[in-house]
Amino acid sequence: MKQQHRTVKQPRPAALPVRDAVERRPKSLSNRAFLAWILGLTMLVLALSLVAGSETRLVGLLIFLPAIAASLGTVRQTQIASAWATVAVAVSVARSPGYHLDDGLTLALTLVFAGLAVYGSRWRIARDSELVRLRSTAAVIQQHILHPLPELTSQVRVDGVFEPLQEDKLFGGDIYDVAATRYGTRVLIGDVQGKGLSAVGVAFAVLGGFREAAHREPTLSGLVEALERSVVRHNAYARHAGEQERFVTALVVAVDPLDSGTAQAVNCGHLPPYLVRDGGPPQRLRLEDTGVPLGLASLVDEERSAQTFRFPPDSTLLLYTDGLSEARDGDGLFYPLADRLAALVAKIGAPEPEAGGTADAGGTAGAAPDGGGREAGGGGAAAPASGAPVLGLAQALRDDVRAFTHPYQQDDLAILTLERRPAYADGSADPNTG
Repeated sequence: MKQQHRTVKQPRPAALPVRDAVERRPKSLSNRAFLAWILGLTMLVLALSLVAGSETRLVGLLIFLPAIAASLGTVRQTQIASAWATVAVAVSVARSPGYHLDDGLTLALTLVFAGLAVYGSRWRIARDSELVRLRSTAAVIQQHILHPLPELTSQVRVDGVFEPLQEDKLFGGDIYDVAATRYGTRVLIGDVQGKGLSAVGVAFAVLGGFREAAHREPTLSGLVEALERSVVRHNAYARHAGEQERFVTALVVAVDPLDSGTAQAVNCGHLPPYLVRDGGPPQRLRLEDTGVPLGLASLVDEERSAQTFRFPPDSTLLLYTDGLSEARDGDGLFYPLADRLAALVAKIGAPEPEAGGTADAGGTAGAAPDGGGREAGGGGAAAPASGAPVLGLAQALRDDVRAFTHPYQQDDLAILTLERRPAYADGSADPNTG
């Protein structure tokens, strides 16, 4: 069956805007804050000098001003602090009666520390600028290699957000991809163990394997085995180069073009997805045959198997990485994904329930009750459902977890939503959808 496969043009980006990554600069004190603390510390030292009656020796404490500016401010601010401390010490020494060796040593040390502070500030700014450039370049490369979203195929509309964590290790290994094939729409989401360039190398190996095998392998299990071989080969190269071997947790979902009521999934140690439909609370899918992560299949005897679950038209499947489920607030509390997801679905506007409800079909994977809701399952429906998919759910979750963890992002964040398009009895998608 010929697949419709096109990217939906929307002004909302699927990840961090490229300009945000490129235009970032090393953090430094604002001029107002710089003037406030330099004047405040100077007044404090002078006041203590007057009280103690030993102005010259206490004024020598101003030698720390350039050091503080070098660690927090710009080069110009460090130069100003150095000149300020040098002049203050020189004036204090000149005002003191007679000449003491301590006074000369204080002035000399102030000059030395001022010069070292300026040099240190230049070195820090150059290093931080280089790190920013590396992080920005790495993030831009990662975003361009990953699939642009949203994407519309004959079976689903895939939307989502991806925000890499930029830190000293550059970024992590969250990945996703979408492939519209003659076997249906296939979606991958995964998370590579660890961070850094070696983790990204594994991530790209999995992406390359998926983009080739998704169109070649007729079964979902065969596709996952191809991904396993990609990770094993990459680890063999890493072992030869003396680098760390890594594994990848992954969830691969396939939506059959000839069946409008179900889908298949192979879970390789990844987080279980949520199904949103019929206006009820979100249901966490119970995929009982969870396999080991990619790269670890040789450690177990069991083979990974595909599981079928209910995925009717006008329902939404939520896929995510641990950047969402394991996000923490300032007190170390985990983000309550199930509760917040239910609240956001209710706020956005979930589809209305169908008359008479649905019943579980035998032989399919069920859904774990979440908050007292019914299981995700039901008979095969071929006619269009009465509701509508929950639009903007990934963006709403992104904003909500941002507010929860503010001001820090602890990990990469990848959230995908698969909105099952309304289908007719002949298996064709609604041409007016999307």
